[in-house]
Amino acid sequence: MISDNFKLAFKNLSQRRLRSWLTMIGIFIGIASVVSLIGLGQGLRIAITSQFDFLGTDILSVQASGNTFGPPSSSVPNALSDDLVDKIEKINGVEASYNRYIASGKLEFNDKQVIGLAASIPMGEDRKLFEKMLNLKTQSGRMLKQEDNKRLVLGSSFSDDSIFGKSVNAGDKVLLNDVKFEVIGVLEKKGNFMIDGSVLLNENTLLDLTGDDGTTDIIAVKVKDEKNIDKVKFDIEKFLRKERDVKIGEEDFAVTSPQAMLEALDSVLIGVNIFVFIIAAISLLVGGIGIMNTMYTAVLERTNEIGIMKAIGATNSSIFLLFFIESGFLGLVGGIIGILLGVLLAYGMSAIGRIALGSDLIQASVPMSLIIGSLCFSFILGTFFGVIPAYQASKLQPVEALRKK
Repeated sequence: MISDNFKLAFKNLSQRRLRSWLTMIGIFIGIASVVSLIGLGQGLRIAITSQFDFLGTDILSVQASGNTFGPPSSSVPNALSDDLVDKIEKINGVEASYNRYIASGKLEFNDKQVIGLAASIPMGEDRKLFEKMLNLKTQSGRMLKQEDNKRLVLGSSFSDDSIFGKSVNAGDKVLLNDVKFEVIGVLEKKGNFMIDGSVLLNENTLLDLTGDDGTTDIIAVKVKDEKNIDKVKFDIEKFLRKERDVKIGEEDFAVTSPQAMLEALDSVLIGVNIFVFIIAAISLLVGGIGIMNTMYTAVLERTNEIGIMKAIGATNSSIFLLFFIESGFLGLVGGIIGILLGVLLAYGMSAIGRIALGSDLIQASVPMSLIIGSLCFSFILGTFFGVIPAYQASKLQPVEALRKK
């Protein structure tokens, strides 16, 4: 009996093909919007998360706040003094801390130039900790040694000929701020734009190149036990407020962790997804009303047919089920089309974005839960808006229905 209702419902909708397609437009536009934009948002979140994975959950970064452009602390009114690193390392719960110096620079190779950031590698025992924390390994050449001067290590992005028109390899000579350096190593690809696009020099080499003014850009702090990271963060902030003579709420510095940054980004992405849901909900509401209107029209057009069905023994429940299935079928097909369009849009736009920006950061990820959820929702939407017309059809009296033509 139910299979007969499905066949009859499909036959009735196929006879009104144009109206059925027009009815489904609102549904598949709404579903396509949800799938594509949430797929892009989820892909972006995964890509951004991967950019912070290499830092671990036991790392804190300290930097002066207020800079707007350029490297950290390049335009702050009160930069961090580089002697703070030794004081922070004495705070309870801190395993190690070291200064990071970052400077903008002009890198030249094969008669082509790019502007980027050069970063320091710590000296002494902190060097091993730095390389271990970031899991730095070279695909060619080697890592820097303490005595290396006028030598640098490049990220894997420079081994691609898209930057200079020719790949940079270990042993090549490059100009950094018009000073000749030897590329002693090229890092393995990490899938992180900060590492893959890095220019690494020994701390003393970078300071000789840019000048040492007694300040640092970032102080990296490794916590002994990541479970105590919040307490260590609190203690560092308390120490810095005293050291820099500022009150709570007036801090001119920031102590952050990768987890905190991810949570902030998550809240932004959640807000974007809510906005997407609101826009898509309007389209879905319009689509649902379209289904209701179509089913009402079908009831009016088929009043005589309903009367004949009831006259030969069709029950109220079978009439209700027929129209209920038709409305659900409209929602289901609209959802399938919307999902297909959404997946194509998500992966298509992410591919175009990667080509346009030349970055792998733009990704799309459409989880199976989103597809199944969208499919179920579109079916439920169709049946919800089809309940009233189906109920109206089931309550028609046979004699009255047969009179109408």
